[in-house]
Amino acid sequence: MGTDSDADTGAGADEGADPGGRTHAWRIEPREYERHELRRGRRHAYERIEAARTALVVIDMVAFFVAANPYARGIVPRIALLAGALRAAGGLVAWVLPGRQAPLGARSGEFYGAAASEVFARSGGEGPPRGRLWPAFEVGADDLVVEKSAYSAFFPGRSPLPGLLVERGVDTVLVTGTLTDVCCESSARDAATTGFRVLMVADANAARRDRDHNAALHVIYRSFGDVRSTADVLRLLGEPPGPGRMAEAEAEQGRQERNGPMGDHR
Repeated sequence: MGTDSDADTGAGADEGADPGGRTHAWRIEPREYERHELRRGRRHAYERIEAARTALVVIDMVAFFVAANPYARGIVPRIALLAGALRAAGGLVAWVLPGRQAPLGARSGEFYGAAASEVFARSGGEGPPRGRLWPAFEVGADDLVVEKSAYSAFFPGRSPLPGLLVERGVDTVLVTGTLTDVCCESSARDAATTGFRVLMVADANAARRDRDHNAALHVIYRSFGDVRSTADVLRLLGEPPGPGRMAEAEAEQGRQERNGPMGDHR
């Protein structure tokens, strides 16, 4: 996992996690830290989080994307840990699902081809929204569960999420989910452009390859928001992770996946 060393890096796998899950070896280049330290006098843009004005935004953690990607399965415990900590601190959790159309709208068939476009249109799954999330997650009674009809959850007119966050006084978003370099990066860029403080949680996002993941983190850190580890975010929320807390979350994920879904989230 990343730390505030010269170059933040992540381990390749997590002890106690889903044995099929993996963690990206993530990093921010030292020169990028140095660039911002020269410009603003500090490494990280956002050194404080007010929980009541913060939302954890979880992008596309549904079976279509999670089941086939070990990196997506590997981030489940961290997302669950962040969700629990933010709820306890008085913040909001928002789960974002793919809507029932391909992400490029009327141009999808032309761009992807008809068959692939139809597959993307069905990627969010069937049934009530809460029941379509990856089953290891517990959805809180006050959590938001919304759809998006584009790659970005913050593009105007393509998801109700931005308006719901503004109504609730949210000005800071913690971006997590999959894929880092597609829907998560698109959402982070648009969130920043529309006025939100953006923190990309490096070890709670998943791409298909380390290089894709790190390319997206580079762009966000350089131009759109902050990049932090799960442990950093927990500290900002006043919830230090403590020894073994990550391992406990990962072990709980394993138990849930062996025993099946916890409860009915519909």
